[in-house]
Amino acid sequence: MRRDQLEHAIRTACQIIGAEEVIVVGSQAILGSLTEDRLPAAATMSLEVDILPIAADEDTTAALADQIEGVAGEWSPFEEMHGFSIDGVSLVTAALPDGWRDRLVKVQSDNTAAIGGQPRFTGWCLERHDLCVAKLVALREKDTNFVAALIDAGLVDPRVIAKRLGHLDERHGAAAERAQGWLASSL
Repeated sequence: MRRDQLEHAIRTACQIIGAEEVIVVGSQAILGSLTEDRLPAAATMSLEVDILPIAADEDTTAALADQIEGVAGEWSPFEEMHGFSIDGVSLVTAALPDGWRDRLVKVQSDNTAAIGGQPRFTGWCLERHDLCVAKLVALREKDTNFVAALIDAGLVDPRVIAKRLGHLDERHGAAAERAQGWLASSL
């Protein structure tokens, strides 16, 4: 995936749910920090953008996520036309460390503006180390490949990831321990 596709996904998701801002929580959030030409191939392989709507409560967030999924999700005409899909997700989808909202990376450009230039929609992407924490808590092969590629390319600091793994909600304790183990064995 490319940065311009991320920007298109942000604009589309905002238009679908009638919001000016959304949060990008999946692997493509890395494109908020780095462009595809600086990233290893393993970091841009996914052809789906995980979008978290910003809402007052979890029920509203889930309903908005369903709207996004229904219009632009996997197997949709949107995916067929653009070659990528947009998955609406809820806050329970990702395990994130304390302070993650304070580190979000703003994505806004001409590609995030509606036709005519206004309004300009904003995508708030997970900061790269917080993204790696979320990926390692999931600990699927595609997630560890993603994190390993960023570490190998020198684009994230494993010490920062390890520290932030220690700042997860206690309900993620077992997953954080497994992630710490993977991180220690891969260094």
